[in-house]
Amino acid sequence: MYLGAIDQGTTSTRFILFTEKGVPYASHQIEHKQYYPRPGWVEHDISQIWDNTAETISETLRKASVLPSQIKALGITNQRETVIAWNRQTGKPYYNAIVWQDLRGTELINALKEKGIESWIQQKTGLILNPYFAASKISWLLDNVPGLREDAENGVAVFGTVDAYLVWKLTGGRVFITDATNASRYLLMDLKTLSWDDELLSLFRIPRISLPEIVPSIGRVYGVTESDGPFAAEIPVCGILGDQQAALFGQACFTPGMGKCTYGTGCFLLVNLGGTPCISQNGLLTTVAYQIEGMEPEYAFEGSVAVAGSLVQWARDNLQIIKTPQELDQLASEVEDCGGVYVVPAFSGLFAPYWRSDARGVIAGLTGYTNKKHICRAILEATAFQLYDIVKVLEMDSGIRINCLKADGGLSNSTPLMEFQADILGVPIIRPSVIETTALGAAYAAGISAGVYGSLDELSSLWKEKKRYECVMTDDERTVKVNFWHKAVSRTLGWTEQK
Repeated sequence: MYLGAIDQGTTSTRFILFTEKGVPYASHQIEHKQYYPRPGWVEHDISQIWDNTAETISETLRKASVLPSQIKALGITNQRETVIAWNRQTGKPYYNAIVWQDLRGTELINALKEKGIESWIQQKTGLILNPYFAASKISWLLDNVPGLREDAENGVAVFGTVDAYLVWKLTGGRVFITDATNASRYLLMDLKTLSWDDELLSLFRIPRISLPEIVPSIGRVYGVTESDGPFAAEIPVCGILGDQQAALFGQACFTPGMGKCTYGTGCFLLVNLGGTPCISQNGLLTTVAYQIEGMEPEYAFEGSVAVAGSLVQWARDNLQIIKTPQELDQLASEVEDCGGVYVVPAFSGLFAPYWRSDARGVIAGLTGYTNKKHICRAILEATAFQLYDIVKVLEMDSGIRINCLKADGGLSNSTPLMEFQADILGVPIIRPSVIETTALGAAYAAGISAGVYGSLDELSSLWKEKKRYECVMTDDERTVKVNFWHKAVSRTLGWTEQK
C-alpha cells in the first residue's frame, strides 16, 4: 500500500507516491506558466494547474505500475494565500488565480492602515496587514470582476486557496473546505477560534457564504475522489496542510522550539510554538502549524522570504546568465566569495522582518572586478542573508535559541548555499534523507487520518538525517558581511515613491 501526495507549488505541480515508511516510490512533476500582467501582479491559469495535477497523477501511476486500489489515502499540500474565484455550478473560474506574491491589494491595505487597526488585526489573526494574504486579493476580485460580487452574495461564486479548489475538483464538486493551516493565511480567521471572523469579513466586504468550511488538517476523511477523475477510483482525501506547515510536519517538528526552513520558490522558516499562540513584536507571523481532529491546534512562528528559488529561475530565464540551477551552483563554487556584490531580490517588496511593499530589488557593490561567478554567488547568498534577518527577530520574539536548523526544499540541494547558510547563521544546517518534506508532510497527514500511523512519535522515528553543514566562518567575517547586506537592503526601501 502507498500514500499519495499532491504537492501544488508556485512554479510546478507534482504527485508523489510514498511507501508506509515515508520513502518516495514514484513521482512526476510539471511546471506551469507564470503571468505578470503588470508590475507587482502575478497570476496563474488555474485550469492549467488542474490539467497538470491530473497528468502528474496518471504519469506517476503509469511509471510506478501502481493501481489506484493500492493507494491507501491521499494528502494535499499547496501554495498558500493564492486565491481562486470559481462558479460552484459550472466550475468555471471567473479570473486567473491571484498568486501570493501579488501586490494588487496594496491600495486597500494602505487605506486600512490609516484606520490604525494593524495591532487589532494582528492580535486577532496572528498576521500583519499586508497584500500578501488572501483577503485583499478576494476584495480586489469582488470589486473588479463584473458580476462576481452579486454571484458571491448569492452563493454561486466561491473563493478558496488552491487546496480548496483541488478538493472541490477531485470530489466532483461535492466538498468545499479548507484546512486550518490554509485558513490562517486569509487574514479573515480568528486564530484562537479557528472560524471566519464577522468583523474581518465586514472590513474586507467579503460574504461568508462564499468561503469554504474550515476543517482540521488531520484525522478526518473529507471525501473521496471521483471514479471518473484522475485516479479513476474512489480514494479517501484525508490530509491537508499548507506547504510550509506540511514541511514542518514532514520534518517531524512536533515539539515546541523545533524548526525548519524550506528553500523553495520562496524561503520559509517555521518554529513550533506548541498550543499557545505568541504574537510577534518584530514582523513575524503567528500561524496554525496543524490541527488534529478532536485536539487543540498547534501554532508556529513564521518568517517568510518572497524570493529564493525564484531568484535562480530569474537568473536563468530573465538574465539568461545560466542554463540550469546546477550551473549557477557550479559558477558560485568557483569563487571564494561574492566579490563585494550583494543582491536584494525585492521583486514584490520585502517580507519579514521589513514588510515593505515599496522596496524593489537591487544589485549593489558592482566594480570592474565583478564577473558572472560573483553575481551567481551573490544570488545564492541573498537567500541566506534574508533568513539571517528572520532568525534574529524570531529569537528576540520567542526567547528560543536556534541551535540547529532542518532544511528542505529544492534549493537545499545547493551545496554553496547550505555552506554559506551555516556560516552566516553560525549553526549547523541539517538536511533529511527525504528532501521533499512538503509532500511527505501531506502524506503523513493522510496516513494518520487513514490509520496507517498510530502517533506522532511513530512519524518522528521515521525521520533520518542525511547531511550536515557546519559553520567555519569567524564572527568578525560574519559581522562585516551582515553589515554590507543591511546597507544593500537600505538601498531598496522607498523605491516606488515618486519623490
